[in-house]
Amino acid sequence: MRQILCYGDSNTWGTDPADDTRRHDWSARWPGVLQRELGSDVHVVEDGLGGRTTVYDDPLLPHRNGKDLIGVALELHAPLDLVVLMLGTNDISYAHLTAADAAAGVAELTHLVLRSAAGPAGPDGPAPHVLLVCPPPVGPFHDNRRRELWAGADVKSRALPHAFARVASELGVPWLDAGELIETSPLDGWHLEASQHELLGVAVAARVRDLLGG
Repeated sequence: MRQILCYGDSNTWGTDPADDTRRHDWSARWPGVLQRELGSDVHVVEDGLGGRTTVYDDPLLPHRNGKDLIGVALELHAPLDLVVLMLGTNDISYAHLTAADAAAGVAELTHLVLRSAAGPAGPDGPAPHVLLVCPPPVGPFHDNRRRELWAGADVKSRALPHAFARVASELGVPWLDAGELIETSPLDGWHLEASQHELLGVAVAARVRDLLGG
């Protein structure tokens, strides 16, 4: 059985924009949609954490640096045929980080996967494939708290596709621009409605079939 790891943030965990203490059901979250689309010959593992960045520390919340835990995830869920990375939104929520910084962090995580021994044949075989998913643009934010908390993130998020395209080209890995397919919820400007998870999961499944066959 082939195994796929989806490594991301709150939009992989499935935060409900109507109530950010709750999450969409597994079947409604994009990794669950991916599982449904690919069928029983594939096992999809979901590893999403709210606030997770690519490689940057959060001054208030522990364990949010994606670099710190991706090695654990790779070892825990090996053997893996594919790792889907969907991160970068939380990076650009910090005033001092840019879209280029987020893409550089994604590149660093990609290197870790491609140098790992987590592939189907273990240390004697090739590493897992990597699929990069560029998050959709965020915003607009309709309340003062979010406007202050995420000031400038909406503008920076629109620069993510260009930065991701450059990284994907340099590393020779496929990527998907989620912003061409989905949009964040008007409720908070950050998280995804269930309908958008559905669209994303179906699109990722199509790319996975191209990568892995079947």
